[in-house]
Amino acid sequence: MTYETIRLDIADNIATITLNRPERLNAMGPQMADEISEALDNLDGARALIITGEGRAFCSGADLQARGGAAASGAGGPYGALTRSYNPTMVKLSKLNIPIITAVNGPAAGIGCSLGLCSDFAIAGKSGYFLQAFVNIGLVPDGGASWMLPRLIGKARATQMMMLGEKIGGEQAADWGLIYKCVEDADLMTEARALATKLANGPTLALGLMRQNIASALEMDYASALIREAEAQKIAGESADAREGGIAFLQKRKAEFKGA
Repeated sequence: MTYETIRLDIADNIATITLNRPERLNAMGPQMADEISEALDNLDGARALIITGEGRAFCSGADLQARGGAAASGAGGPYGALTRSYNPTMVKLSKLNIPIITAVNGPAAGIGCSLGLCSDFAIAGKSGYFLQAFVNIGLVPDGGASWMLPRLIGKARATQMMMLGEKIGGEQAADWGLIYKCVEDADLMTEARALATKLANGPTLALGLMRQNIASALEMDYASALIREAEAQKIAGESADAREGGIAFLQKRKAEFKGA
């Protein structure tokens, strides 16, 4: 599969999607969003996913110059671009059944901020930062930011990010609990790949169910979440990985999970 704005690599059960428009700081036009969506349909054999950016940026936000982008006046303008391209891709990421790691190098702004935070584990280099830049150009946060940020860091800090449009550096983001961790820039991909390897070698059927349980529990009452957990436990309990895990425990050895 050939893409114009991203790269997709799969090796050792780990898929890596690299945003590949370094000359534009990986600004995301509808084409990039659509190519990410298409790549998500072609992850055969992958048991973990890394998303990162080529060059000195993760993603500088929506490409306001791209045809059909957020500033386009035709074909529905910002609303059309969001509903046709950006939003469906974000929803598809949320429903992916393997763990996602984002390795944030440099700026993650606007829709890039939402993409950088959509993962199960967001890791930022020390030069990385998160920016809700919309207020600076008279727009409102999108890409799921209004849903995501209050749940990650609370209403007060989410409001600060969205209404003041201030950069939140990698170290501050880690201190806030916005991301998993902040590391030295030179160690970013090493850390991301090590974590992806750990996850890919784990019981990825169960990990995928965990992803969905965590997301759905944010919208459920306690009793409903208990039922959802029981249903997921039934699926996980009937898996080959659960059988392997039980046998390995009894034999006092490390389990060898296959993701099924």
